[in-house]
Amino acid sequence: MSHVTGTSVHVETGHGHGPPPRARHWALRAGWVRAAWMTGFFFLLGLGIVVFFRWLGGYDPTLDWEPVIVVAGLTMAPLGFLAGLGGFDYWVSYALGSPTRPEDHSGHGAYTWRDYFRVNTDHKVIGIQYVSSTVFFFLAGGLMAMLVRAELARPETEFFDTQTYNELFSVHASLMIFLFIIPAFAGLANYVLPLMIGAPDMAFPRLNALSFWLLPIAGIMLLASFFFPGVGAGWTNYPPLSTEQPFGNVFFSMAVQWAGASSIMTALNFLVTIITMRAPGMTFWRMPLLVWANFTTSLLVVIATPFIAGSQFFVMFDKVMHTNFFDPGENGYALGYQHIFWFYSHPAVYIMMLPGFGIASEVISTFSRKPIFGYRLMALSLMAILVLGFSVWAHHMFVSGMATYLRVPMMVTTLLIAIPTGIKVFSWLATLWEGRLHFSAPMLWALGFVSMFVIGGLSGVMLGAVPIDIHVSDTYFIVAHIHYVLLGGSLFTIFAGIYYWFPKMTGRMYNERLAKIHFWLTLVSFNATFFPMHLIGVQGMPRRVATYEPQFGDWNLFISLSSFVLGASFMIFVYNVIVSWKSGPPAPANPWRGMTIEWLVSSPPPVFNFDEVPQVVGNPYEYGVKGARHAILNGDRAAAELEPVRST
Repeated sequence: MSHVTGTSVHVETGHGHGPPPRARHWALRAGWVRAAWMTGFFFLLGLGIVVFFRWLGGYDPTLDWEPVIVVAGLTMAPLGFLAGLGGFDYWVSYALGSPTRPEDHSGHGAYTWRDYFRVNTDHKVIGIQYVSSTVFFFLAGGLMAMLVRAELARPETEFFDTQTYNELFSVHASLMIFLFIIPAFAGLANYVLPLMIGAPDMAFPRLNALSFWLLPIAGIMLLASFFFPGVGAGWTNYPPLSTEQPFGNVFFSMAVQWAGASSIMTALNFLVTIITMRAPGMTFWRMPLLVWANFTTSLLVVIATPFIAGSQFFVMFDKVMHTNFFDPGENGYALGYQHIFWFYSHPAVYIMMLPGFGIASEVISTFSRKPIFGYRLMALSLMAILVLGFSVWAHHMFVSGMATYLRVPMMVTTLLIAIPTGIKVFSWLATLWEGRLHFSAPMLWALGFVSMFVIGGLSGVMLGAVPIDIHVSDTYFIVAHIHYVLLGGSLFTIFAGIYYWFPKMTGRMYNERLAKIHFWLTLVSFNATFFPMHLIGVQGMPRRVATYEPQFGDWNLFISLSSFVLGASFMIFVYNVIVSWKSGPPAPANPWRGMTIEWLVSSPPPVFNFDEVPQVVGNPYEYGVKGARHAILNGDRAAAELEPVRST
C-alpha cells in the first residue's frame, strides 16, 4: 500500500518476516533453511493425508505412490517451500489477529546479490528475478530444441526412442510458452510499468513477490518430468493421448496450474496498479503504449487463464481419479477439451504478443525521434484485439470433426482480427517514415520484430482460410507459422526490451557491438531455420514425428544446422549481459533521450522510485515538439532535461 503526501512518497511494503531476524532462531527465520525443512514437512503431511483417506475408504494398497506424488509432491511440498521462504508470513500473522508490526522495509530493495534469492517486495527486484529465471528456462528449452533438431537432421537418425522424443519437444514448447515468453514480458513490465506511470511500487507488493516464486516451482516440475516419463502429448496435451500417457503427464497438468496462478496474480496486480496508482495528470490517454498493452494483456489473462486451468484439472482427474470427462468409450467428450483449451490458448497468443507490441512502440518512437503515428488508434486496436481474441479459437479445430457450420464464422473472425493488427504494423511504418533513425540494438530488434511478425501474420491469414488450413494441418507449415509469431515476434521484442531497459535496470551500458552481432546472427539463422519449413510443410512433411520420408532429408539437415547456429547466437547475449552487468560503463539516467517517466530518475532508480511525485503534463511521445515534456519533477523542467543520445 502506498501513501502520497505532498511531494514525499512512503510505501508500506512489509516483508512479513515477523520480528527482526536476531530475535528468531535461524531454523525458524524465513529463508532457504526454513524452506528446506518445511518442504519436507509439508511433503510428509501430504503423504499422511493420502494414506489416511485411502485407509478410510478401504483402498488397496493404502500407500499408492501416484496419488502421493500428486498431493504431497506436486501440491503440498511447493506450498511448504513458499511458506518456508516467507511468502505467507504476513498474511498468516494478519489472519491470526496478531498485533500489527512496525514496518522496517527490510524486505524491500536489493543491497547485495543475496537479496535476489529471497522473497522481496520491490517491483524492480522482482522484475529482475523474473527476467533472469525466464532466461534460464529459455536456455533449457532451447537445449531441448537442439536435441530435437539433432534427431531430425537425417531420416535414419535414432538418438532417442519415440517416447523420449515426444517428451523433448513437448517440454521444449511448454517451457518456451509458460516459463519464458509469458513471464518474461511480465518481468519487464514488473520493472518498468510502475516507473512509467509514476508509481512508487506495485499495488500489492507481497502478492507480487509470491507470484514470482510460483514460476520456479512450475519450471522445476516440467524439468523433473523426465524422471517420470509421460509429458509426451505436446504442449496442447490433447486427450485421449494425454490420458493414456505414462503417469508423468500429471507433471505437465500441475506445472500449468502453478504457472497459471502466477499469471493471474500478476495480471490482477497490473490492473489495480494501472487503474489506481497513476501519477497526477496521467489520464488513460497520456499512458505510454506499453502500459496500454499490459492493461489489455492483463484483462486477457484474468478472463482466459482459468479455462486452461480447468482443462488440465479435468485431464488430471481422468488420469489419477479415473473419471471420464474425455473418454469417448465412457460417454466422455474429447472434442470438448479442444474447445476449452483453445478458448484460452488463442487469446494466449495475444497474451504473448500484446506486451511486445507495447515494447516495439516505445523503442520505435524513441529511436525514430518521432511521435507514434495514430496513438489513440493504436490503443483502441489493442482493445479490439482483446475483444476479437475470444472469437477465433475454433480455427484451430477445422480438422477436428467439429460442426461444419462453425467453420465459416470462425474463418471470418480470424480474418477480421488481422485488421487491428494491421493498424499497428502500418502505424509503426508511418512512425519510421522520415524519422531520424538511430540503429542501436533495441531498434534493430524492434525492426526485426516487425518484419518477422508480418511474415508470421501473413501465414496466419492463410491458416485462417478453411481449405488451406485443412491442407497444411499438422505439417511443418504450422511449425514455421508459430515460430515466426512467437520467436520472430515475442522473442525479438523481449530482446528489444532487455537491451532498451538494460541501462535502467543495471546502471551499466551493454556492449553495443556484441548486441548487434547477436541480432544479425539471430536474424539470419532464424530465417534459415524456419522459412524452409513452409516449403516442406506444403509438400506434406508432418510435424511431431521423429522419422520422415527421405525426400525431406536435405532440407531437414539444412534446418538442423541453421538451428545450431541460432542456438549458439544466444550465448553471445548471455556473455554480453553478464560481463556488461559486472563491468560495463556506467549508464546515465537517460541514454536514449526517452520521454517517458522512467528516464527521469537515476539508473538504476532509487529504492522507492521517486523522491518526489511526478507531475504528468503532456503526452509520452512528443518528440520534435519544442519544450514538450511527458512529466516533470517538483515543477522544475530543468530536472527533466534530456541527455545527448549515445553514438550508434
